Amino acid sequence: MINKSVTIGLLQQSRIKSIEVNLETTIQEIKESAKKGAQIICLQELFLSTYFCQSENPNQFKLSETIPGPTTNVLSRLAKELSVVIIAPLFEKRTEGIYHNTAVIIDADGSIVGSYRKMHIPDDPYFYEKFYFTPGDKGFKSFHTRYGPVGILICWDQWFPEAARLVSLSGAQFIFCPTAIGYQNSDSTELNKQIAAWETIQKSHAIANGIFFAAVNRVGNEDNITFWGKSFVCDPFGEIVAQASENKPESLIVECDLLKIEQTRQDWPFLRDRRVDAYHKLTQIYHDPTT
Repeated sequence: MINKSVTIGLLQQSRIKSIEVNLETTIQEIKESAKKGAQIICLQELFLSTYFCQSENPNQFKLSETIPGPTTNVLSRLAKELSVVIIAPLFEKRTEGIYHNTAVIIDADGSIVGSYRKMHIPDDPYFYEKFYFTPGDKGFKSFHTRYGPVGILICWDQWFPEAARLVSLSGAQFIFCPTAIGYQNSDSTELNKQIAAWETIQKSHAIANGIFFAAVNRVGNEDNITFWGKSFVCDPFGEIVAQASENKPESLIVECDLLKIEQTRQDWPFLRDRRVDAYHKLTQIYHDPTT
């Protein structure tokens, strides 16, 4: 049976230093979201901890864990109990010396469908992710769950239209983007411009690909960064249908009419009218006009 609508849940949270408390809070919020009808529930980037990438500290590697591992074991049991899909972004320890920023997709029967490893790794002031994370090597694809195919991008990935296009072409009905984005006090005068750009690029992915796009951010102040929240869901026409606040934890529960995907793609047939035969130079870093 093909679902005509799917209800998704986004958990916008603030974090403290205690992993145990953060996990227990998340479990309770997942249960509450399921009671409200959420079928696919997405957590924020690196949801178990505060955003530790603000400094280059080898001790932070202790936060990493294997997949499957202790957290996925807990969440798998929870997903099965509630019959929900859970998208859980974790600090993955792949082996000694190789770590990833990874989102695990757990199906409604508790099985791990797969995982996505963040492909684009930033290195900006207080976002020193290259120190911790090896770039992903699983590519851009969708994952088939009980409630339909989903795609994942993680934070910095959201700025790259090529990534969203490849996920969409693999059959995703939704792109979920777990995020940790905010501002430093010195950036506060540019805050509105930054938020507008962040929303615009993600809405453009929804429009260009005719899919639902869901961004889930953390919220609150952590050391040098204030995370601006404002998690949102937009439909295939790029309209924001639900959005959280910028200054408090909040869960969004949004019913998505999947018929909008086909309707939008019929009205705006961008996928049909692509000239894939002319895009081969996209595999080049730069087109030197002299060659």
